[in-house]
Amino acid sequence: MKVYFYALMAMSLITTQINADEPATDSAENADEIVVTSSILNTSRILNPLYVIDGQDIENDATTSLGEAVDSYLGVSIADYGAAVGQPIIRGMSGPRVKILKNGMVNRDVSGLGVDHLNDVDLHDVAQIEIIKGPSSLLYANGTIGGIINVVNNTIAREDFEKQEITAGLETLSVNDGDVQDFHYSNNIGGFNVSLGYRNAEFGNFDIPDGAVIHDDHDDDHGDEHGDDDHGDEHEEEVLSYVDNSDFESEATQFGISRTGDWGHFGIAFDNLESLYGIPYHGEHADEHGDEHGDEHGDEHGDDDHADEDGHDEHEGERIFSTTDQESFSIEGLFNVNGNLINSVSYNFRDTEYSLTEAHAEEEGHDDHEGEEHEEHAPTVFSNDATEYGAIFDISNDNFTQKIALNIVDEDSSIVGEEAFMNPANSEEFTVGYYVSTDLDMFYLDAGFRLDQIERSGSVTDEDHGDIDYYNIDDDTNSFALSLGRDLSDSLDVNFGFSSVERLPSVIELFMNGPHQATGRLETGNPNLKSETSNNFDITFNYDSGDFYAYASFYVNDVDNYITLMDELDDHDDHDDDHGDEHGDDDHAEHANLIHADYVQEDAEFRGYEFEFGRTFSLGSGDLTLSFGRDDVNAELSDGHNVPRINPARNIYSLSYVENDWVFKLSLKDVEKQNDIGEGESVTDSYQMLNTRLTKTFNLGGSGELKVSIFGSNLLDEVARNHSSFVKKQVPLAGRNYGAKFSYKF
Repeated sequence: MKVYFYALMAMSLITTQINADEPATDSAENADEIVVTSSILNTSRILNPLYVIDGQDIENDATTSLGEAVDSYLGVSIADYGAAVGQPIIRGMSGPRVKILKNGMVNRDVSGLGVDHLNDVDLHDVAQIEIIKGPSSLLYANGTIGGIINVVNNTIAREDFEKQEITAGLETLSVNDGDVQDFHYSNNIGGFNVSLGYRNAEFGNFDIPDGAVIHDDHDDDHGDEHGDDDHGDEHEEEVLSYVDNSDFESEATQFGISRTGDWGHFGIAFDNLESLYGIPYHGEHADEHGDEHGDEHGDEHGDDDHADEDGHDEHEGERIFSTTDQESFSIEGLFNVNGNLINSVSYNFRDTEYSLTEAHAEEEGHDDHEGEEHEEHAPTVFSNDATEYGAIFDISNDNFTQKIALNIVDEDSSIVGEEAFMNPANSEEFTVGYYVSTDLDMFYLDAGFRLDQIERSGSVTDEDHGDIDYYNIDDDTNSFALSLGRDLSDSLDVNFGFSSVERLPSVIELFMNGPHQATGRLETGNPNLKSETSNNFDITFNYDSGDFYAYASFYVNDVDNYITLMDELDDHDDHDDDHGDEHGDDDHAEHANLIHADYVQEDAEFRGYEFEFGRTFSLGSGDLTLSFGRDDVNAELSDGHNVPRINPARNIYSLSYVENDWVFKLSLKDVEKQNDIGEGESVTDSYQMLNTRLTKTFNLGGSGELKVSIFGSNLLDEVARNHSSFVKKQVPLAGRNYGAKFSYKF
């Protein structure tokens, strides 16, 4: 791998231990003073627009996926795949364009290898979640055209614990009969900061609103091509009370130890996260199994024998589920050099071993038919092993804040098993960056430059002839960002941001070649894809007069060579005819229910805005805050078609009241109808989500503290479908949910 020492290139992929005070645009409780732990600078203005979700909000709200935790913040949404999986979307960008970080380093799971794979990030004992959108995201990881989400915890303490703390928690949820227990211990023992954490969560299948329809077909993608009448007789729709195979279990443990002093700090951490979750929809296998067993058993038992109280088939067929196992070892430290040139050096190391096993099992109802022949499915194992090193050198002086960052990543990805759709692949990355900030007479100036040298190695197998073609993609990506900020008054400031960010295609986009059941598609990558180049401009206004605040951001993101998965809708029939004689009917019958889709490139433009304003009133001995926000993004390809799976405009209304030990929150998320659809998509109806939460803290004397949270979500029991989801027709969003959380600290 080549090594570059450019004094231009920029940014930070690694978390630093330098803190930065920066206001958040949300009105969360306990957010009077926000500390951005992962920022590279103390005074950076390039971090706008930024959200910081306080850890107390995560602790008090119902346990959710990472995607659900950030879904109500402006410019941020999710592409859900059932209850456990929710891939974040920032300003219309998703997938490899949005990086998930843990303590400033990219979380190396296999979420990028499938939309049905969860972001394996434990939200237990989270200090805060940082959401960085637009130009500033290049400071943290390569290819972050959309942005980054950084989950910060205190497993490695950067300051000495002042006292011993033991916390035990319990949570229950109605929508899935959920049950969560957690435990955390922290203390300074003999000068060493010790942190221990454990959490166990068990969720059953989640309920959906009465009257919600489960579609068995893939008319989500063909609804416009075929009329409803064409599918009415061919496919059946089910009215169910819950989503089968939507259960979730997880067990997380973490241990950290650190030492601090005037010299800096040093710490190590061990993390283990195991999970098991059902996959509620799995492309052709669901259809194949339904046809197989429906026909074989229908005459023998009749409809009445198979129906239970909820309208479910007693012999539902296969259970499709995934198990995950993530182990990571981390080293983090900061050494104060206090030299003439270098002030300090911060460093990071993380080694991660991750595996996901997708398996099929017969439902219990099939035990009565042991004599019947059922197709056996071998498990498919997705694995990702990664090692990452990083260092940041602080070379600031009286006039300029300056950092130089280095980062090295070695990552191996593989898929082995019956449903393997990509050969093993390797990625190697080397980054060098330079970042500078200064206060000019009229403006705050931030500039960042970075160079990434990236190698992706993989192969593609010709399924018909068995030939293997090997590829080694070796390329440099250059990125920079510039921000100019000015205080227009004591209450109003404006920031202009511009960035040019290059992204090398991911291993999936390059080397994918096979059936992907989660998307219902036969996907084909392209090793000849070029790098995407995002030219992004945004302007952000912030106003804060104490009782009244307002925020507005407008952006345009022109992406050259935008990579998208495009369905072969027009020539699908011709494709089958052309290859039918060559391959035989049997070869195509196996994937007959899948849509052919290719990773292709075309220029695209994303335009959007976000704004929010709110007012705080004194009410009794507390404060009442009312706010309204709206976000909207439009994305078009250069041929005039819309980019697929772009969420519609949203209006977010919120009310919060804080009085001493009481916190009450009420929010309404109004999601509009999505009519601007891509090729092959169908229109998605509007819906409203009404959520609430009441939290009370009881001081029990001495050091004891009991915190009780009562919450409810989707209180209107709305039938809701997420437009960005590949399974929006098959998997509606969860119905009405209520629950409680208890946390005792002593």
